[in-house]
Amino acid sequence: MTRSRQFAGLLAWLAITFVAAAIGAAASIDAASFYAGLNRPPWAPPGSWFGPVWTVLYCLMGVSAWLVWKARGWSGAQGALTMYLLQLALNALWSVLFFNWHEGALAFVDIVVLWLLILATLGAFWRVTRLAGALLVPYLLWVSFAMALSLAVWQFNPRVL
Repeated sequence: MTRSRQFAGLLAWLAITFVAAAIGAAASIDAASFYAGLNRPPWAPPGSWFGPVWTVLYCLMGVSAWLVWKARGWSGAQGALTMYLLQLALNALWSVLFFNWHEGALAFVDIVVLWLLILATLGAFWRVTRLAGALLVPYLLWVSFAMALSLAVWQFNPRVL
């Protein structure tokens, strides 16, 4: 594979990943005021943490997908890359469910399924290249934390979510 094709592939996987990020961000336009008004557990981070953390995670995710694509191409890693795309869709959907529709139960179900898909994707990526799998570990850890936070916030705000 030529360097220009590799570079184009990297840009494409980052673009795909950041499209999901943009969908989540668009759904979260009013998230700061909504989040600030919710009852949260004492261990909940301030809302200002989420943007920087997610930006780093999306970069790692895009590079991870690119490494798998670079190693095997679409046809050689179609299952792993399809799982990656599915988990991106669930990632973006969570913001819509939680921040736009205020559906705490559905958002929690979404994040549980998302966590399972991330775990499966991480395993599939690891089998292609360990670095690609390792780059998804911070994402899995953050979503694990986000899953606990999502449950707690939903439970603390039954009339709102």
